[in-house]
Amino acid sequence: MPKRTRFTIWRPFVVAVVAALTAAFLSPVAAQAAGTAPRESRPVYSYADAIREAVWVDTGLDSDGDGRTDRVAADIVRPAEPAAQGRKVPVIMDASPYYSCCGRGNESQLKTYDAAGNVVQMPLFYDNYFVPRGYAFVGVDLAGTNRSDGCVDVGGRSDIQSAKAVVDWLNGRAKAYSSRTGGTAVKAGWTNGRTGMIGKSWDGTIANGVAATGVKGLKTIVPISSISSWYDYYFAQGAPLYDSGPDWLAGAVESDDAYARCGAVQQKLVDGAPRTGDWTGLWTERDYVKDAAKVKASVFLVHGMQDLNVRTKNFGQWWDALAKNGVQRKIWLSQTGHVDPFDYRRGAWVDTLHRWFDHELLGYDNGIDREPMADVERHPDQWTTSALWPPRGTAATTLRPAAGTQQGVGTLGTKRGSGTETFTDDPAQSETDWAAQLATATADKAGFLTAPLIRDLRLSGSSTVTVTATPTTSTAHLTAVLVDLGPDTIRDYADGAEGITTLTDRTCWGESTAGDSACFLKTAAKTKAVDYTVLSRGWADLGTYADPGHGVPLTPGRKYTITLDLAATDHVVPRGHRLALIVAGTDKDLIDPPSTTPTLTLDLSRTSARVPLVGGADAFARATSGRWTAPRAGDLTGLRVPRTAQRIPAS
Repeated sequence: MPKRTRFTIWRPFVVAVVAALTAAFLSPVAAQAAGTAPRESRPVYSYADAIREAVWVDTGLDSDGDGRTDRVAADIVRPAEPAAQGRKVPVIMDASPYYSCCGRGNESQLKTYDAAGNVVQMPLFYDNYFVPRGYAFVGVDLAGTNRSDGCVDVGGRSDIQSAKAVVDWLNGRAKAYSSRTGGTAVKAGWTNGRTGMIGKSWDGTIANGVAATGVKGLKTIVPISSISSWYDYYFAQGAPLYDSGPDWLAGAVESDDAYARCGAVQQKLVDGAPRTGDWTGLWTERDYVKDAAKVKASVFLVHGMQDLNVRTKNFGQWWDALAKNGVQRKIWLSQTGHVDPFDYRRGAWVDTLHRWFDHELLGYDNGIDREPMADVERHPDQWTTSALWPPRGTAATTLRPAAGTQQGVGTLGTKRGSGTETFTDDPAQSETDWAAQLATATADKAGFLTAPLIRDLRLSGSSTVTVTATPTTSTAHLTAVLVDLGPDTIRDYADGAEGITTLTDRTCWGESTAGDSACFLKTAAKTKAVDYTVLSRGWADLGTYADPGHGVPLTPGRKYTITLDLAATDHVVPRGHRLALIVAGTDKDLIDPPSTTPTLTLDLSRTSARVPLVGGADAFARATSGRWTAPRAGDLTGLRVPRTAQRIPAS
């Protein structure tokens, strides 16, 4: 029996029948007005005649200390016809720091304005496509950016309140004005308050943060390549992922006016984010995962499994927390890096997003809630689905490294190993260098491989690796990497465009005006043939062995046990390939090195990986029951990590 949606089904049956019969004689606009039950919103309203206006919403905060509460600019594009007919519309909202500094989308579009200060070009396709279909689109400048007051605090209270206040205003709970200072009060009488937030990167992060407040009226969010905890953007269990902190990001997006007034906030970002990697109150404020129980909105989550900007631990822990709290959710996982689905699966994305918003904001029973929960890109432009994600029957399975016949090239299986392996941290080497030499003993890593698989083996979810290591110095950083060893063709995520190629012709999605085109450059998959694929990775400062939020100096010669969280993924290791685990030190360009150069000795009897396998331990046993075949010697071909790790403004 199909499950009931959480939306109102037409109450009296007779009314539904009469409405359906009446619809046969009405235009699409009149049919919607008559109360029929459509399955899809249609482009029946004029985009050219849409109302364009700007309001400044009072956040209730005074982050820049100028003695008055901050107002954030909200640029609005909405269809004129519903208001004239006395009907209210839902809202799609993108709250962003990028509208004037860095641009949105593959073409880095900025907001542009007419002489009256109303938006002419709204970046991306959302307004072009959805306004004719009966939605309003609202583009919010985060505090301290573009035309808004206040200061950028990088995911903190000011950032989140910038967008939450707008949701409150749309629902009649906050004040807005016709100008940045003074002006007349403006009410949002044209909307029913039902709001969906969307955005990539920082924008989607704000959607996560606003949802975690539990604000009323926010019905759904669509976070794309987004952060769920800002600590995990900057650090991995104490190991620095970037050579700077949130103050750098604030400076990159702040308006000139805000930059001149927000020195105190900048200093708080410096002081609250020490490069030691210790957890502070600043990170607690910017941890949305802890508040997942407050989320009332549904979540359509999208992420690239090779995103080395917003690394995939962010989506994995957010997804798990949402699942624990029963949040309605859907997920797309691509082979790309930090890329919007509009640029790798455009037609399917627009169609799916359209149906998602129709269901969540208009209440249309179009069946999207009964379709598979997950879409996963298995090969470039080849997608599979899962009814649930991770799939039913997925179980964490303990895999253990053991010494092999060749020093430095061990085995990976379910039996507890013995003995030791030793490596010396080499900050000049990366995960791809190690993977390319899995079949060869090198001084900078310890590698462990299964036998060639006789059946496909699917990993789905987040892994952990527990390591017991003895360092020779007082500091040490660790990396654990899972590798699919075997030939494949994958998206070239290490390329500057992170898996796509931008073409010269355009496709159009919605209606255009002279100042805002709905036509965007097409893209295609940029692929590369490889002999191995790094499918998941994790890092840690060994000094956080006792407390992941606080590192301490190590005692040389003493054993330490630590568990590393590896990034979430969904990957099939095909028959004939091997699954490999690498344990090493600094992962060049992905974490910073420690202050010393340690040699570490692994106790194999106390080292293991917990890997989410579809089918669990039985699936691993079936896939590895064949005879061992020695790996071929020599370097293998794969993708190198990006030489310069991107930071979130790369939108």
